[in-house]
Amino acid sequence: MCAVTFLFPVLAFVFGAVVGSFLNVCIHRLPLGQSIVRPRSHCPACRRDIAPYDNIPLISYLLLRGRCRHCKTAISPVYPAVELLTAVLSLVLFRKYGLSLPWLASFTFSAALVVVTFIDLEHQIIPDVISLPGIPLFAAAGMGIMGLSVWDSLLGILLGGGVLWAVAAGYEFLKKQEGMGGGDIKLLAMIGGFLGWKSLLFVILASSLLGAVVGISVILYKKGDLKYAIPFGPFLSAAAVLYLFYGEAFMRIFIYR
Repeated sequence: MCAVTFLFPVLAFVFGAVVGSFLNVCIHRLPLGQSIVRPRSHCPACRRDIAPYDNIPLISYLLLRGRCRHCKTAISPVYPAVELLTAVLSLVLFRKYGLSLPWLASFTFSAALVVVTFIDLEHQIIPDVISLPGIPLFAAAGMGIMGLSVWDSLLGILLGGGVLWAVAAGYEFLKKQEGMGGGDIKLLAMIGGFLGWKSLLFVILASSLLGAVVGISVILYKKGDLKYAIPFGPFLSAAAVLYLFYGEAFMRIFIYR
């Protein structure tokens, strides 16, 4: 019994790391409009294919000391960071849900948010190829696996997209410039479809708070330069993952008390 109890969390961590390796491919290729299936993984510098023994999540990066085996070009630390983050998400979600469909659904949802986060940080875009199919797919998972009612999920989509659209339209009307991209709007619709409309208050508050803290820190670091654009997708994604763990407690304390 103890061996099984130890083995399953380890397998969940390893599974997450393997998925994280695939997410790195998505993060690198989706903004470029490239296939995530072919060609095989290769070094961006020398274009040599990466051998299977050099493509083991986390371990290969350490053994190669963060450099390509062939050309010795430094490998971005983003790659092991994504693998580690995804592995940890798989583990903590496994500890919450156990070996179940809710674990698989919530992990898949979180993995999509990891891709969104790192693409938005680098390119300041949220690919429609994730958010648009993600809206109906995760809404279906929310209703069929996570226990949401049809009303909760559909209202989450409508309010999620509608709230940010109203904020973006109002900002553009007042400032005469775009303040929030359409990708954020579609992302919050996807989040609302999976987590339900009741999650939106937490997600919007938490993402705004995180964004404000990071934004103020960047402004101070840049010595008052307000021209640095900070993507909002990573904060929405972080808030959505936080809701999976703390959303129910938040609702009990601040909404239902």
